Amino acid sequence: MLWITAAGAVCFVLIDWGLRDAPLLWFAALRALVAGLALLALGAAWHRPTPRGRNAWMLLAVLGLVNVTVAFAAMFAGVAGGAAGTAAVLANAQPLLILLPAWWLYGERLSIRTATALAVGFAGLVLVAVPGGGGGGAALSLLSAAAVTGGTLLSRRLGGMDVITATGWHLVIGGVVLAAVAAAVEGAPEVAWTPRFVLSLAFLALVGTAATTVAWFTEVRRSRLDTLTTWTFLTPVLGILLAAVVLGERPGGWTAAGLTAVLAAMWVALRPRWRSTAPTPTSQSPLRPHH
Repeated sequence: MLWITAAGAVCFVLIDWGLRDAPLLWFAALRALVAGLALLALGAAWHRPTPRGRNAWMLLAVLGLVNVTVAFAAMFAGVAGGAAGTAAVLANAQPLLILLPAWWLYGERLSIRTATALAVGFAGLVLVAVPGGGGGGAALSLLSAAAVTGGTLLSRRLGGMDVITATGWHLVIGGVVLAAVAAAVEGAPEVAWTPRFVLSLAFLALVGTAATTVAWFTEVRRSRLDTLTTWTFLTPVLGILLAAVVLGERPGGWTAAGLTAVLAAMWVALRPRWRSTAPTPTSQSPLRPHH
C-alpha cells in the first residue's frame, strides 16, 4: 500500500504535466488503453486464462465504465479544473465513501474508533478543499472518488478470474468507451508527443494504472475495505507535498491543519486492535488460519 499510494500521488503531478500536451479526455483514454493492452500482453505471455461466461464479461464491462470511463474522465478534469494538490485530496475520499456500502454488501462492521477517526479525516479533507474554492474541479474530483469506490466494491466480485487479464480487459473496455467520448467531445486527437508527455503517459499507464490496479484488486480480495482504503489517505498527503515541490503550489495554514487531521485519522484507524494473548476456551488453534 505504501508504493501504491506513492505512485498515486505522483500521478496527479504527471496528469498536470501531460495536460499541457494533450486534450483532457484523449489523455485519460490513452492512459487506460496503454495500461490495459500492456496487461493483456503480459497475460498472454504468461498464458493467463481469459475471462469466460456472460456474467464475467458483463461485470468487466460495468467495472470498466465505472472504474475507468467515469473515474479517469472526472479525475483528469478535476486536475484541469483546480490545483493538483486539492484534486489529489478530493479524488481520494474513498475511505469515507466506502464505509456504508462495505457494511451493507459485505458485512464489514465499523468500530466506533474507526468511525470517529474517519470523521476526523473527513473534516481534514474539508479544510484542505475549502482554500481551493470548490467549483467544478472539486466536484469532479469527488465524482472520481465515488466512481473509484464503486469500482472497488465491484472488484470484490471478480471471484476466480485471473487478476491480470481481468484488470487488463476492464481497462481496455473503459478506455475504448472513453476514447469514443473523447472523439465526440474533443474531435480528432491533437497530441504533442514531447518527451514530457511520453514520460508522463508511460508512468501513468504502466506504473500508476497497470501495476497499481493489479496490486489493488489483489488486496481488495483479501483485506477489509475500511482498513485497505484508509491507506489511500496517504495519496493526498503525498500529492500536496509533490505539488508544492514540483509545481510550486504553496499550501496555506488551513491546508496544513487539514493534512494533520488526515494523518491523525489514518494513524488511529490503522492501529491494530488490542487483543488479549491469554487463551480462551473458544480461541482457535494456532495451527488454523484466522479470518
